[in-house]
Amino acid sequence: MATTSDHPGEQGAQDPVKLLAIRETALSVDEVFRAVGDDASGGTALFVGTVRNHDGGADVDALGYSCHPSAEAEMRRIAEKVVAEYPVRALAAVHRVGDLRVGDLAVVVAVSCPHRGEAFEACRKLIDDLKHEVPIWKHQKFSDGTEEWVGA
Repeated sequence: MATTSDHPGEQGAQDPVKLLAIRETALSVDEVFRAVGDDASGGTALFVGTVRNHDGGADVDALGYSCHPSAEAEMRRIAEKVVAEYPVRALAAVHRVGDLRVGDLAVVVAVSCPHRGEAFEACRKLIDDLKHEVPIWKHQKFSDGTEEWVGA
């Protein structure tokens, strides 16, 4: 019977971080999904964050995202941490900056791993850490004319 080490496809990918970006243009779920395609992966988990129409009991009309110049470097640091902690074959993350409307895609992340459980866990770790550690700020505009900044 073969062992895991006998199957190169079960070993770590050479460079599993396939796509990291902060963009002012619309995001594509298809682009992120294609970036993490891997024949040795049995599970791919994808998370899509969208602009919702409410927050904290107030109606949201629109919002804008801005970021610190170090944001992409922080994304890479987090991606590499996830790759070190999980058997990631491929990882991608893109975040939007600029003005967005309700329903627009704000962030798309995906992770491919040999098994589904690992993919779910790694994807959750990736989005949670990106949300908490990357210096990206959200400026929400509410229907009642008030505004609020939410920071990373």
